[in-house]
Amino acid sequence: MGGADEATTGSTRPRPARNRLLAAAARRFYADGVSATGIDTITAEAGVAKKSLYNNFSSKADLVRAYLDARHEEWLELYRLRLEQAHDPRAGVLAVFDAYADHAEAAYEHGFRGCGLLNAAAELPVGDEGRAVVRRHKEEVERLLAGHLERLLPDRPDRARARAEHLAFLLEGAMARAGLEGGSTRLRHARAMAADLLEQW
Repeated sequence: MGGADEATTGSTRPRPARNRLLAAAARRFYADGVSATGIDTITAEAGVAKKSLYNNFSSKADLVRAYLDARHEEWLELYRLRLEQAHDPRAGVLAVFDAYADHAEAAYEHGFRGCGLLNAAAELPVGDEGRAVVRRHKEEVERLLAGHLERLLPDRPDRARARAEHLAFLLEGAMARAGLEGGSTRLRHARAMAADLLEQW
């Protein structure tokens, strides 16, 4: 393939080929891993020519970074949807946990395998920009928790940040166990634990 449907006719219009490639990469990278997934597999699943991939991404590493950025944005959208139902700082904290559980409960080709960002980071070498993308995501999640806790503890910002780190560790541990077990149960347990802690704070 490689026709007009793959071209960008305006600077802000998305290119269908790029979208198909990202969707195919997301499925294959999550199901099979980054290293095990070759360019030929992605282009075949996307239904585009290999040349089309290199018209949209400079390399496989560039595609991996785009995939990681897209996963970050997907999680943020889950969080925003949950946040719309949150009317106080405690509910805001729990919205973060709910967004992770929503992620775990999505439909996956071979089942839930944990955090796609961490899975990818585990395959990338130290210093790879993809690992920096994942780190920024995890730091942003902790900042979101801290923001809600600073509203809950307005006179104790240091304590709010320390408790945000505590909850981030709880969340990440639950996510690791949930990935191993293939479901959201551990994340639901972590949410209940977080709710109990918030009542004590």
